[in-house]
Amino acid sequence: MAAVGVFALQGDVREHLAVLTALGAEAFPVRRPAELARCDGLVLPGGESTTMAKLARAFELLEPLRERIKDGMPTFGTCAGMILLADRIVGGTHDQETLGGLDVTVRRNAFGRQVDSFEDDLPFVGLPDPVHAVFIRAPWVERTGPDVEVLAEAQGHPVAVRQGHLMATSFHPEVDGDGRVHRCFLDLVG
Repeated sequence: MAAVGVFALQGDVREHLAVLTALGAEAFPVRRPAELARCDGLVLPGGESTTMAKLARAFELLEPLRERIKDGMPTFGTCAGMILLADRIVGGTHDQETLGGLDVTVRRNAFGRQVDSFEDDLPFVGLPDPVHAVFIRAPWVERTGPDVEVLAEAQGHPVAVRQGHLMATSFHPEVDGDGRVHRCFLDLVG
């Protein structure tokens, strides 16, 4: 059974824990470096990316997270988690930090404000049926590096990507009751 942590200092923690547990993973919240050390894989949930980075620094998790990602720990970022994994950000704050590792440029709040949130059914690479995607103040990917595979698009922009051991979606697969996107991540964890 894979031990999969969910970054738990801010964001959609409970929802991810529930999906991962339902899929048979040993899922647990990660708030400290010792909890991170137990992880075979990690989910960075949706939330507020600048706040998440600041809290990771305050809880002495920022550098350990960067090291684990750099060392190949499978990591899945959703919405704000996609922003945290991105190597480059458009529309971020002047001092915004990321964990990096994913060779993409992400635009924060690309689809608009909270009132512009929407849902859509998207074809997703490797899945026979579309995925119901919930977008809430969501980013999109503006540019991908050569090793990044686009898994899904919305309104002409990549909204799900994978690069080696890293996977990210700009939507929230934890809220739709469909565990297939999380299953794709668990396949990376092994």
